Amino acid sequence: MTDFSITAQRDDVAAYRFHDVHPHLRFGTASDRYAGWLGQIYPEDKYTGRIKARKRKLGGQTFEERTLPIESVQDYFEHFGVLELDFTFYRPLHNPDGTPSNNRFVLQQYADWAPENAVFLLKAPQQFFARKLRRSQGGRVSYEDNADFLNVAAYTTLFHEPALDVLGERLVGILFEQEYQRRSESPDPMDNVAELDAFFSAIPRDVQPHLELRSEHLLAPPYFDWLADRGLGHVFSHWTWLPPIRKQWELCGGRFTAANGEIVTRLLTPVGTKYADAYANAYPFDKPVPAIAETQQARNMVLDVVALIYQAEKQDALLNVIANNRAWGNSPSLAQAIALRVLEEEEKKG
Repeated sequence: MTDFSITAQRDDVAAYRFHDVHPHLRFGTASDRYAGWLGQIYPEDKYTGRIKARKRKLGGQTFEERTLPIESVQDYFEHFGVLELDFTFYRPLHNPDGTPSNNRFVLQQYADWAPENAVFLLKAPQQFFARKLRRSQGGRVSYEDNADFLNVAAYTTLFHEPALDVLGERLVGILFEQEYQRRSESPDPMDNVAELDAFFSAIPRDVQPHLELRSEHLLAPPYFDWLADRGLGHVFSHWTWLPPIRKQWELCGGRFTAANGEIVTRLLTPVGTKYADAYANAYPFDKPVPAIAETQQARNMVLDVVALIYQAEKQDALLNVIANNRAWGNSPSLAQAIALRVLEEEEKKG
């Protein structure tokens, strides 16, 4: 880059525009439509009178969540290159009887409002990738065995095929997130690979799968060898009970495994911080929170992501950086911090 382009890029990043920071980098966020992003990603007065609010109880506290209409995705893609949609994690796109679920209608709205060149990552429903499902009744939480765990037919007909029908080539990856499992309650790493292989060798491979296992003891060398053999992506996730990204890079043998040459890193919560606490610390998601963003852990997270970007450059891959409010206080500001660090590196390179 020339000095002029670095200056122009800094101006863009200051305005939360992240499209051309680096040719091997694509910025996005985990979900969108946050009213806390007004004035950053969304025009301040454009959605006046159309912001919805709902109460959410979490960790003994009550929060008001304010969201913009789906049409705001047009503004979103003026700033970001990819969007991760996670509402599909909670319910498939079709019901067991084959009729469309409400999630299908929501996804169709995103497809209708988004620009033609917009691309998406979707989370696969937990119904097909969780060993146990969380249930809450009368204030008591339990975890039940999941009868649909690794159900190829149900996954394919209730989620995969409808997702492609709606998004087509704009769907660039599917994220398979598996819940944290205690070592005593999870299979041997080799048995785990065998189970997963039966599933991923049978499902359609017309969309790149990326796996996020949240149990460090399952991230063993045979698992990463299997990912590489099958062309499946490892999600470098900065999350509560996972090791830092740099440790994950060591565990995977310093390689990217996705067949299509794309990588996903998800910046979700500070390591060691539970979801409810991370949410409460970051709320209302409208600015960086010093108690999160100014820690050594946060600085290391940014440096780890920048290192992944340059590994992607070396291996001619594309890194999708997915920022979450809980990891910083405000997703656009987290993307901004990473982008500015990349521009510093580019300037050093001359």
